[in-house]
Amino acid sequence: MDEIMIFIKSRDPHEREFHQAAGEVFGSIKPLLDLHPEYRRAKILERLVEPERVIMFRVSWQNDAGEILVNRGFRIQMNSAIGPYKGGLRFHPSVNLGILKFLAFEQVFKNALTTLPMGGGKGGSDFDPKGKSDAEVMRFCQAFMSELFRHIGQFTDVPAGDIGVGSREIGYLFGMYKKLANEFSGVLTGKNLYWGGSLIRPEATGYGCVYFAAEMMATKNQTLEGKRCLVSGSGNVAQFTVEKLLDLGGKPVTLSDSSGYIYDEAGIDREKLAFVKMLKNVKRGRIEEYAAKYPSAVYIPVDSAMDYNPLWNHKADCAFPSATQNEINGKDARNLVRNGVILVSEGANMPTMPEGIDIFLEEKLLYGPGKAANAGGVSVSGLEMTQNGMRLSWTREEVDNRLKMIMHSIHRTCAGAAESVGSTGNYMVGANVAAFVKVVEAMMDQGVV
Repeated sequence: MDEIMIFIKSRDPHEREFHQAAGEVFGSIKPLLDLHPEYRRAKILERLVEPERVIMFRVSWQNDAGEILVNRGFRIQMNSAIGPYKGGLRFHPSVNLGILKFLAFEQVFKNALTTLPMGGGKGGSDFDPKGKSDAEVMRFCQAFMSELFRHIGQFTDVPAGDIGVGSREIGYLFGMYKKLANEFSGVLTGKNLYWGGSLIRPEATGYGCVYFAAEMMATKNQTLEGKRCLVSGSGNVAQFTVEKLLDLGGKPVTLSDSSGYIYDEAGIDREKLAFVKMLKNVKRGRIEEYAAKYPSAVYIPVDSAMDYNPLWNHKADCAFPSATQNEINGKDARNLVRNGVILVSEGANMPTMPEGIDIFLEEKLLYGPGKAANAGGVSVSGLEMTQNGMRLSWTREEVDNRLKMIMHSIHRTCAGAAESVGSTGNYMVGANVAAFVKVVEAMMDQGVV
């Protein structure tokens, strides 16, 4: 383990998020390597951390003022051992090669847990859609796809949305792909229902995260009924996490964006959630407007001088980090434990830093790591691919039932794998072990490629 981590860090010393993701997985699978020396001989770890293909390209586009701007575009095709590359596109100023490699690496194992035949990939750009007009977003998406279309396809690589890429962006991207490739195929997921999208896809990551939390609670003979819940973020994942918590009787009390967070002691009910959806999805406003509309809430702006996030310092039973990577540090984790939190279910990718994970495991919290807890999104993306391939459209109830079944299966798989290596109740170890075995056995079967 030490040798492979030294190898990774020396080769790409600046890719800290990727080092973190790889270290988390490799820390869980040492017992497997001891049992299977053939994995070492086949250099499986060295092959897993090296993407099968990295595509980086220039994206030149013109804003409404006629100014020409240049961004970078990326697609990381990480591993296709169990199916075509599958993973989102992220448009955000923070996007760089290291972040996308970490996301693609996580995606490989997340997809392996879904029971569906999907490999792992990720992509995006340092383009920021915030404050841009629809016309500017369209021109950027068309310029981005004018290169990406050469590298994707329904049997090769099927991108989806991620931070900064919602149904608007998917529509513009798909339109350009259709024009350039001269075909109408399921090459992107997250499409509008009118032209190949799946019911439940927008809700899937948030719903799935809550379904996974409910599965964890059931192991303690508890439910989410009446539980106070801290939720970070206010985008797609956070919105539908709140919605499903309300369905199951939970009481969400927080939401956030990059400017700060709101705490609503009275709880975020369906009327307030509808306002948030309008605010963020249509008006594209800031979460502080929530506090202006609802006097029961207070707004706390981001204070960069603080070494912890006060959102995680409220009395609660459950936490659903649904914003971005590394949003919970060690101090935040201690605050969650001190304030009575018994469950953490990750809606975002790798939102908890290693020291925070250590605290959750040490305190024996019900901790659902992102690669398991937020796999609902890519699961329904896989179901969308199936519907596209069959030229069918399933009902909302059918897709939701399939999502519940998948999350139940992921929970059972993680719990069983953890127990098999002597780490009963450790969902992080279970997720890593189960996914690793599936991917690696496929790689071994397919030879040195």
